[in-house]
Amino acid sequence: YNDPIYVKYEKLDVLVRICSERNTEPLLNELKEYAREVDVDFVRRAIQAIGRLAIRYESSADKAVKVLIELLQLKANSVVQDVVVVLRDVFRRYPQNFADVVPTLCEHIDYVNEPDAKAALIWILGEYSEHISNIGNLLSTSIESFLDEEDEGVQLALVNSAVKFFLKRPQQGQALVLKALQTATEKCANPDVRDRAYIYWRLLSADPNSARAVALVEMPPVELESASLSAPLLEELIAELGSVASVLQKPAKLFVYKKTDKAGVPRDSEMANAGFDSAEGGATSAGDNNTTGGIDTSNEGEPELLISF
Repeated sequence: YNDPIYVKYEKLDVLVRICSERNTEPLLNELKEYAREVDVDFVRRAIQAIGRLAIRYESSADKAVKVLIELLQLKANSVVQDVVVVLRDVFRRYPQNFADVVPTLCEHIDYVNEPDAKAALIWILGEYSEHISNIGNLLSTSIESFLDEEDEGVQLALVNSAVKFFLKRPQQGQALVLKALQTATEKCANPDVRDRAYIYWRLLSADPNSARAVALVEMPPVELESASLSAPLLEELIAELGSVASVLQKPAKLFVYKKTDKAGVPRDSEMANAGFDSAEGGATSAGDNNTTGGIDTSNEGEPELLISF
């Protein structure tokens, strides 16, 4: 409890990285407790860690979603926002597994007020519109405030979800999609939103099957970034442990150069042909020992850190 916050962040990341499929349940219970802390940033990271475990291990997805729904019941503002965003990623990873959770999620729609969370929830509404009994009312309420939304992502999500609802339930969604497209094309000042609405309008008018292929396309599942390193690279990094190489996860040879290299002198075999000893970095040609071809090589063996951020 009294660790510096940056140490807590690192410990949290280490816990997720070293977790295996057999011990996800105790870690999920631990993360659930972390998500009840008072530090908003730490709570956000704990909730994101729950989502990472769900995405990594399918066997723990049910438990992770259950934990997220329990956190949702707290109705704490920041927790609700983060849980909705994480659930969207879990639903994308397992599109057929958690449709029964969506109605429970919709009960908390009034607590969702941050742009990222709004966009995530609206995406869920469109993706699972056939499983929500009052989907028309929910989307209609959001479209009423379409022009009040300042975030482009929320407006785009509303257009997309209205089109999906219409394609899945044409009779119930016809009036709603028409209103969404009219508002986006006639009153919205954002050109990206207008163009998206125009494209959908043309597709729906000319070829509904093409619109279905575009709007209802199966999205690629969410994958975690691989944290694994190849064995040869790992050996090099271990040999350079405690150096900048450990931070960048790159061998030092990729960002530490001799001054001769910086000056444009060829390396390795080319360096030898140019009159340099590649092993020692010294001049082998006749003349001044400290200059070769007009290039100062007196400190050429001295490494210099060249990193561009």
